[in-house]
Amino acid sequence: MELVDIGFGSMISAKRIVTIVNPESAPIKRMVQEARGTKELVDATYGRKTKSVIITDSHHIILSAIQLKVFSEKIQIEDKKEVEWKIKDY
Repeated sequence: MELVDIGFGSMISAKRIVTIVNPESAPIKRMVQEARGTKELVDATYGRKTKSVIITDSHHIILSAIQLKVFSEKIQIEDKKEVEWKIKDY
């Protein structure tokens, strides 16, 4: 299982991520507000400003203080390592 660091020592399974979006759009703000009263919202910002919102296949919404660009770089690096690892095994 591949885990992705979402900030401050918190990790999430990369296979469960559906999308990572910018929290500034009105529809995303509305979605976060609706989830705030339920058990579907996970705040992993540790009191910092929300810079990205992760939506999972289990309909959980995770708030992170890491920028969207950093996530894309982390996931691409992990994918490259996995491909290199598989190639070396053959």
